[in-house]
Amino acid sequence: MRKRSEPHTFEQRLTAQKQRLEHELSGLPDGRQRDGVLARINQLHIAAEMHGYLMLRDDAAASR
Repeated sequence: MRKRSEPHTFEQRLTAQKQRLEHELSGLPDGRQRDGVLARINQLHIAAEMHGYLMLRDDAAASR
């Protein structure tokens, strides 16, 4: 029977995806594909910021 791995947090998955894209970016020349990868990295950064903001709001609401 296959052993299940422990689930990763949202932050861990964002970080892992960002690292994969940054590695991919290092091998790309200037152009459309590179711009697309940069846009995806930017989206991951925004998602991490939004998640952090929402978690702070949840923590504040829970402490009331």
